[in-house]
This record gives sequence, structure tokens and C-alpha cells, in this order.
Amino acid sequence: MSILILLWWGISILAARPDLLPSPLDVARIIWKEALSGSLLHHLGITLLRVLAAFVLSMGIGAALGILMGMRRSVDRWGDPWLVVALNLPALVTIVLCYIWIGLTEVAAIAAVAINKIPLVMTVMREGARTLDRELNAMAQVFEFSNAKRLRHVILPQLEPHFAAAARTGVALIWKIVLVVEFLGRSNGVGFQIHLYFQNFDVGYVLAYSLSFVAVMIVIELCVLQPWQNHAARWRRA
Repeated sequence: MSILILLWWGISILAARPDLLPSPLDVARIIWKEALSGSLLHHLGITLLRVLAAFVLSMGIGAALGILMGMRRSVDRWGDPWLVVALNLPALVTIVLCYIWIGLTEVAAIAAVAINKIPLVMTVMREGARTLDRELNAMAQVFEFSNAKRLRHVILPQLEPHFAAAARTGVALIWKIVLVVEFLGRSNGVGFQIHLYFQNFDVGYVLAYSLSFVAVMIVIELCVLQPWQNHAARWRRA
């Protein structure tokens, strides 16, 4: 990371165009200024809430549908062509259609992000459901586990690594799409701020808001998602 910052600093000095490529120190001053004014934290918070809402929605729907497809061949045969189409549908098309059909609302914004994420979760969870250990399932039947007990002690522990992997890859996708959604049709959030300063050709502020949100997502990745994935896969190393 320090090497990248030094490289950035060196290029900004050689370019000698602060309006096109401000130095890391200039961007840091802008971040500090926006943080003190409260604007940075306000827009970061709004964007994080959108990321969280889209994440919960997409993980819930995607996991349920993916597990169903992985455990039921008839459902998988029917749903696979639709899944392929959804996986290859450009995010921009989904966003534009949601804004046209639903309107420039929070519902449309979150729905557009979730629709783009659900197919990815379905794919990961379907593969996880296909690898469920049949011998463990047979053991549960021998010991007459209830459906709830079998789900809790047999199925979910095997699916947790796949769920964690889908969450980890999904968050990286979701926050990027959220910024595009905000850029195109919201009046607040990090994406909106980037759009605002893009119109003013203010590269310093664009970098300040972009890097601030990237930093937040890196913290979430390192402090939450990576430990969760390692915890979920611990039984494989036992």
C-alpha cells in the first residue's frame, strides 16, 4: 500500500497538474475537511445502508433459490436457462429498467442492486447444495432427526462455507453497483457525490469520496468477511 501511495505521489509531481492528479496529501486534506463538515460521514452512511439492504435481500433470496435448485433436479433444469440469462444481464440495463418501471426511488435503487447480485448467490449456493454429503443425511434419517434439526446440524454447517464465499464476493460486487445506482438516480450517497464533483471536473473530491468508501469496504472485508469465511471452513481443516 505504501508503495502505491509513493508511486501516486511521484506521478502527481511529474505531471504537475493538481487539477488532474492531486497528490495523496491534497486528497487527504479534502477527506479531513469533508469529515469535519459531516458531509463525508453522512454520504458514507447512506451508501452503507443501501449496501446492507441490497446484501440482505440478495443473500436471502439467492441462497433459498440456489439451495432449491441444487437439491431438486427438476427445479434446476427449469431454472438453469433463466439463471444463465440473469448472470449475463448487464447491471446498467437492470438499473435503467428499474428506474423506468419503478421510478427514481429507494425501492428501485435497492431492487436493481439485489437483482444483479441474486444470480451470483444462486450459482454459488447451488454448487454447495450439490456437494452435500449424502451419508450425513442418511445418518440423520437413521437417528430420526427432525427437519429443523437436520437443517441446523447437517445441512447448514456444510453450506456455511459456500454462503460465506457468496457473501464475500457479493459485497465487492454490491458496493460497486450501489455507486452506479447513486450516480444515475439518487440525490445522496457516495455515488451521487462522485457524480456531483465529476460535473465540476474536481478530481480531488472524486478521489476523496471514492477512496474513503474503498477504505471502509476494505475494513469490512478484513474484519468481518475474511474471519467469517475462515471460521466457516474450519471443520474442513480439522
